Amino acid sequence: MKIHLIAVGKTNQHFVRQGFDEFCMRVTHYFPFGSEIIPDLKNAKHLSPELQKAKEGEVILQSFQAGDCIVLLDERGKEFTSVKFAEYIEKKTHTVSKRLVFVIGGAYGFSSAVYEAAYEKIALSKMTFPHELIRLIFMEQLYRAMTILHHEPYHHD
Repeated sequence: MKIHLIAVGKTNQHFVRQGFDEFCMRVTHYFPFGSEIIPDLKNAKHLSPELQKAKEGEVILQSFQAGDCIVLLDERGKEFTSVKFAEYIEKKTHTVSKRLVFVIGGAYGFSSAVYEAAYEKIALSKMTFPHELIRLIFMEQLYRAMTILHHEPYHHD
């Protein structure tokens, strides 16, 4: 199984990009990992939120491959503790044959077509974070999950 992250919009903050790259490097020690950044829409400020979600959704849907298990990172999704998220990832390694794809949407979330394509939704928090930081938080939690599963000293109960 390969884990893949799709995110809408570039990362402007250097420290966020640096942290994201660091955790990407760390997780590749445990499994194949890839990421794809969907560029910001041109003239997005002139589009309604619904039209922006629809246009971003079209590009997101084109990124999916046959057999992908698609998980949206969405505030209305299921919440986990870090240990339960590690267990979730472990279960997926036994049930997903191709790619486990996590998706971070744009500022207005996902189009209905993307919701329909998804297998499930996960919430990283009930709080709202900038999309750039969600990438970093998600990667840190993915790395934490791997250290928990391998009984490494990174996570403390």
